[in-house]
Amino acid sequence: MLKKLTAITAAAALTLGLTACSGDSTDATATPDGDLQTIRVATSPGPYSELFTDAVGPILEGQGYEVEYQSFTDLTQADTALNEGSADLNVDQHTAWMNVFNEEKGGNLASITEVPTVPAGLYSDKYTQLTEVADGHKVGIPLDGSNKSRALHLLVDAGWITLQDPDATLVAESDIKDNPHNLEIISIDSGNLSRTLPDFDWAVIPGSMSYSAGLDPKLQVFQETLRPELILVAVTTEDKKDQPWAKAVADAYRSEEFKQYFDEHNENNYWFLPESLQ
Repeated sequence: MLKKLTAITAAAALTLGLTACSGDSTDATATPDGDLQTIRVATSPGPYSELFTDAVGPILEGQGYEVEYQSFTDLTQADTALNEGSADLNVDQHTAWMNVFNEEKGGNLASITEVPTVPAGLYSDKYTQLTEVADGHKVGIPLDGSNKSRALHLLVDAGWITLQDPDATLVAESDIKDNPHNLEIISIDSGNLSRTLPDFDWAVIPGSMSYSAGLDPKLQVFQETLRPELILVAVTTEDKKDQPWAKAVADAYRSEEFKQYFDEHNENNYWFLPESLQ
């Protein structure tokens, strides 16, 4: 009989789990009797890890998997743990971020499945309409390459700027072609955008960051149209993506149990559900 084990959630247990895993290079594999597997999930702050722990984890546990949660304060740290083999899964990044990590860090990360995504938004605590933009307004955008790109594309969608190559995936301030309002575009760490919103006229904030900060949704003036590379994915490494537990994760996101949970908790269509999960 499959034995259901409770995921480790206490802070002390998380610390011990990180310590134990740091020296353990084994994958999520069966126990000696072949009955059970452990999936080590590298979590980082935001709605995606919460959705996994609340809805997907219990489904996997019901199938006999043990789910261990390793808590990281930074997504790069979580990806490093994946890449080094001390964790098996992360659900907090989009394909663009994963590709940048692989390129810049020599990573070997691979996606298992798309997952529900919270779009980025243009926020302001001073204005309520796009037409209120004025010459010289300060616009805060994320510092990291992938989220900086989505922010600039959002400003294009808002009609505020144009890009030299509108189809380019990764862009920066130097790729701006027209900036008729002479916007002062300032890049800072995305985790600080919500806190420093009063310092800007506008700020483009990723969904995970606005969620974590508890930012008032009424301050959102405009929302991005999600490009395919910005849809969140469940990520592991190339050598693990075809293992049975990885398929179980992908299937859990498509299960009726998950869909029921999602429908009950998707107030005001806060989440975008990829077509592949419908």
